[in-house]
Amino acid sequence: MIRPEEIGYADELLADGTVHRTYEDGLEEWRRRTPGRPQLVGWHDNRGGSGTDELLGDRVIKRTLADGTVTYARDIGYGRTLWARGEKVLVNRSSFGGRMGVLLAGLGVATLAITAAQLPPLTLSPEQEEALRQQQAQASSSSGGGGDGGTGADGGGSDDVDGDDWDTNWDGDQDAWNDDDFG
Repeated sequence: MIRPEEIGYADELLADGTVHRTYEDGLEEWRRRTPGRPQLVGWHDNRGGSGTDELLGDRVIKRTLADGTVTYARDIGYGRTLWARGEKVLVNRSSFGGRMGVLLAGLGVATLAITAAQLPPLTLSPEQEEALRQQQAQASSSSGGGGDGGTGADGGGSDDVDGDDWDTNWDGDQDAWNDDDFG
């Protein structure tokens, strides 16, 4: 089992429909969905970083930095997203799923341990990425066209345990924001 560094974060929906995310390590991000592409979130942070997070299928998140660098993460449920090949797990402290995950981990529930099967990919070919996009699109359309395809964690997966999606996204559509927004 892998024991990654845990960094909590909380999301706040702002009046303009963007999300202000604050991390326990002092990082802050401002996040906005891309018009016409609900699976793509643009972001910038208080340390000069910027880029996009894209929800692919199989609970994989593709992060593309402004300089073109690409990294991958995987939503592993209960408000947790695994980054940096298992070295870091982000925990959404503002979602029910995230709070439940912290509680269960504190109780020593072994199912919340990180396994090698949960690690995000190191790299994906363009063909593999496209196959995952198609998988995500199919999941979204079969779940009624919701913004997160029923995956819960805009980062893929099922950590929107409470179903407490945010009311609106940046342009007023119901269903595009949920309480994790690509962990």
